[in-house]
Amino acid sequence: MASSQKMGFGLFFFNMIIIGTISATKINVPRLRLSYKDLLSSNRSSVFSGHHGQLSLSAVVLDEYRDRLFLGGKDVLYSLRLGPVSSESKELYWPPLPGNREDCIQTGKEQTECANFVRLLQPYNRTHLLACGTGAFQPMCTFIYVGHRGEHVFTIDPMNVESGRGKVPHDPSLPFASAFTGGELYTGLTADFLGRDSVIFRSMGTRSTMRTETDQKLLHDPKFIAAHLIPDNDDRDNDKVYFFFTEKASDAGDREGAIHTRVGRVCANDVGGQRVLVNKWSTFIKARLVCSVPGPHGIDTHFNQLEDVFLLRTKDERNPDIYAIFSTISNVFQGFAVCVYRMADIREAFNGPFAHKEGPDHQWGAYEGRVPYPRPGVCPSKITNQPGREFGSTKDFPDSVLQFARSHPLMWRPVYPLLRQPVLVKANIPYKLKQIVVDRVEAEDGQYDVMFIGTDVGTVLKVIALQNGNSLETEEVTLEELQVFKVPTPITSMAISVKRQALYVGSPLGMTQVKLHRCEAYGRACAECCLARDPYCAWDGSSCSRFVPNSKRRYRRQDIRHGNPVLQCVDQNQTDLDMTEDKVVYGTENNSTLLECVPRSPQATVTWLVQRDDRKEDVKLDERVMSTEQGLLFRQLFHQDEGIYICRSREHGFTQTLARLTLEVLRGDTVDELMARDNTGLFDAFKDRSTGNYRTWMPCSTYSKGSISSQISQSRTWFKDIMQLIGPSNMPHVEEYCERMWCNDKLRRKHKSMLEKYRQAQESARKTRSKSSGERNRTPRDLSARGGQ
Repeated sequence: MASSQKMGFGLFFFNMIIIGTISATKINVPRLRLSYKDLLSSNRSSVFSGHHGQLSLSAVVLDEYRDRLFLGGKDVLYSLRLGPVSSESKELYWPPLPGNREDCIQTGKEQTECANFVRLLQPYNRTHLLACGTGAFQPMCTFIYVGHRGEHVFTIDPMNVESGRGKVPHDPSLPFASAFTGGELYTGLTADFLGRDSVIFRSMGTRSTMRTETDQKLLHDPKFIAAHLIPDNDDRDNDKVYFFFTEKASDAGDREGAIHTRVGRVCANDVGGQRVLVNKWSTFIKARLVCSVPGPHGIDTHFNQLEDVFLLRTKDERNPDIYAIFSTISNVFQGFAVCVYRMADIREAFNGPFAHKEGPDHQWGAYEGRVPYPRPGVCPSKITNQPGREFGSTKDFPDSVLQFARSHPLMWRPVYPLLRQPVLVKANIPYKLKQIVVDRVEAEDGQYDVMFIGTDVGTVLKVIALQNGNSLETEEVTLEELQVFKVPTPITSMAISVKRQALYVGSPLGMTQVKLHRCEAYGRACAECCLARDPYCAWDGSSCSRFVPNSKRRYRRQDIRHGNPVLQCVDQNQTDLDMTEDKVVYGTENNSTLLECVPRSPQATVTWLVQRDDRKEDVKLDERVMSTEQGLLFRQLFHQDEGIYICRSREHGFTQTLARLTLEVLRGDTVDELMARDNTGLFDAFKDRSTGNYRTWMPCSTYSKGSISSQISQSRTWFKDIMQLIGPSNMPHVEEYCERMWCNDKLRRKHKSMLEKYRQAQESARKTRSKSSGERNRTPRDLSARGGQ
């Protein structure tokens, strides 16, 4: 026992090493980060938070037929016209039935739980919407009149309510999945008050209600994620509903409490058996979904916890591509992966051998005995029937078929993803991947699947995965990171409208509409557009704009696979990229100074050159002169550091100049004179000694942006150095006071009483200078922390 535990721990930590290697080799930062403010100011997003400021969103339906977006929250429903999500909205108040809220509280539930959380919204017919809510732990459903296409009506009869048991969970926090087709609702959920009865239900419609048996072999503490109807062929009798879920595993070699991800299915025309499995699913079977990273010696790193599933529909409705987010389930390690599955591989697993186990002490293996006819898991249809052996429904199946289906629900072969590995892996990141939607985009050189991945901190990652030639390796390219909500909040739903080229992102705080692309944000030059590698965008000869397939415009430059502007933009005038404004920066001798230079793209690398006497050379970096993310840091400035510093970025072989900074070093005695005390206090040191007036170059808000003279630039830099010498604790007060003093003479006279505080600042400055040796030894992190105070 001890040796097996050691082996288990050894494999665990070995897998951690593998993941560490993966994360190190697949480091990928977004090429563009856009804040919440950036998205709003560029008119790329709009936010709807409900009429009362807190939506508590729990259900979303994007109805492109009606051009509407339906939202469900806590005791409330909304209908929004597509477009800016706050343009036109209608609200319905839908609380629990009278007395149910009070009954819920009396059972010991929290008051916040005892509400009607709308969990299910489905288009029911051309004029009505099916809505179901938790009803204060007494689920209820109703029909909402939404009118015909083109109308915007939204009404409800609050008393026309039916039971929602088996349609949504009692508990608003429990997961569930549903699919509505042919007037029938298929749901995977926990159907009782205590949350213990995990079942797959079929309700509504004209046929009898169906459910799974209460048997851990069928469903062992499942967590349902998604449900979809996917046809097998043109025969509608072969339609099947697929459920994606995780459950506790009982496969061979699994440790206690292990979790596996499953794909299960039932036939849509299943009506149960005649004597066995009466009103119970007789066609339910399931297989394991594997998402793992291959490792040495056949030891793979598995991502077992399913987070979300998205069906990317294709022209062939029988063969969508299935995108799924997985996570690890360890308490000491956090990793995420996205795997893509083909329906052909799923069907192959269901057509393969059944898993079999003789007894509790035996290992699982492939069933090698005789499988009864018709094969368990198939649907009664024309394809199933043979001459003399025709079955009108599952009630006609022999009892041996139903008994076998009951005892062998699991398939032996697992379902592996495309290329047998994830298309995306992220490890040791400060957020969790929670939701995914995918858009298939036509580009100049083929199709690309653009993934939009929602996190638990309110951001959306826009990612593509590129296959490198004939190898199995994929390259992950994060195009953008979008902060779609003002404050961190878990993203709970996402829907994509190809028609409107918009993404709808839901969280407890509300719903945000985000445009899928904004090509002009990448820059104004061919090279910048090409470096973006965004399938939505191409250089059209004058700007970075939306790429439209089969467009008559011949001049289009785009290179998604390599992002090589040297080849794509060789005939373009790129001089505007190097037209950087020369700036003068002043630093004080023996003090720290930062030459700021931040590339537009975090994926770019920065190099520094210094020019003296018309001769350029690389800046020599050491412990005193360091290259940081914010620029070139001099921890201790020497007079011989003066010169013209050129900041250049390099990305995918393309180089451009970002900044040209002339560094002039103020000698220590100049600063000492500036900081010298006299009878008039600190601020007389800022007087023009020839006139006695305050200098006109002091920083004021009246200076216009973009027209600042070199004299003003010089003064602001000098001002920062002075503030640095005074010390961080007094800096905010001194800066505020100086602004008032220099910009308004009346305010200066009103605030004479504050001079005493700033004379104390002089004393602090003297102490700071006495500790200058300690200042020189500070690390870049120390300096950064100081600047943020």
